Amino acid sequence: MLSYLIINYSCRFDRDLKWRTGVEIVPIQCTSSNGFQITAPALEEAFQEAQKQNLRVKGVLVTNPSNPLGTTMTRNELNLLLSFVTEKGIHLISDEIYSGTVFSSPGFVSILEVLKDRKCENSQVWNRVHIVYSLSKDLGLPGFRVGAIYSNDDMVVSAATKMSSFGLVSSQTQYLLSALLSDKKFTRNYISENQKRLKQRQKLLVKGLEKAGISCLKSNAGLFCWVNMKHLLSSNTFTEEMELWKKIVHEVKLNISPGSSCHCTEPGWFRVCFANMSEETLNLAIQRLKSFVESMNNQSHHQMLKSSRRKFLTKWVFRLSFDHDHREPEER
Repeated sequence: MLSYLIINYSCRFDRDLKWRTGVEIVPIQCTSSNGFQITAPALEEAFQEAQKQNLRVKGVLVTNPSNPLGTTMTRNELNLLLSFVTEKGIHLISDEIYSGTVFSSPGFVSILEVLKDRKCENSQVWNRVHIVYSLSKDLGLPGFRVGAIYSNDDMVVSAATKMSSFGLVSSQTQYLLSALLSDKKFTRNYISENQKRLKQRQKLLVKGLEKAGISCLKSNAGLFCWVNMKHLLSSNTFTEEMELWKKIVHEVKLNISPGSSCHCTEPGWFRVCFANMSEETLNLAIQRLKSFVESMNNQSHHQMLKSSRRKFLTKWVFRLSFDHDHREPEER
């Protein structure tokens, strides 16, 4: 059976890649200790895990900028990936659907830039690197269902061309997009303004959560933040993570994504979107989360007081009992 190694990926990949094709996905486990960045040991560990399951690894799939982290990959990480796929003789697919959402430094670096910097044009890896993109995120056109594949492999391009016959873009949509994208001034201004507003929204969410005692992974792209709610778990387990998620959905009335749905190995991380709502709605969401955290803290404080009082009473009763047992008999 074929498999792909994927880093910090959205739960949608399970559906989009596995259900129809039967391909297996093996997560590349990254941790918060280095901001969930890719490491050589993590890549090798995932590769070895796939082999233990008798899976034939065909490639690595990354999302850059990352969904759910909201971060861009560094040149070091991209170089590491290219070295890894070159060594293993496998493919690298870079999903760059969020490339236009980068709102602060470091800037976006495409895998193709690194490929050219390494002068790989005449090497085998040149045909094994593929880029996928869509207008869904950068231009906010998910309903148009328009995407693109960039590859130097003629066989991949040929197969994609044949497959596109089952999902053709209508003439009306093509005409509209042609007029839209031909207006260079509009597209530049649109992307620039979109990045500016995303930065403002992200800042609003991060500061609001900080006031509620919740921290976020430092991000510079995407439509979401990777939020750390470990301190709200009663125990460091994914069962407790799901219990917390249920409370947030049913009591706070907010739908956020638990880290386990993105195959995170550390309980307590959640993906929170900030771009698909008005500023007023975002402020309301932040206030609800803040009130929820305060109520959780009050409950925790109350339970600590009860526990402390119970311990004090136990010690007091024990002391009385001890004093009574060792008291000298009274003279008569």
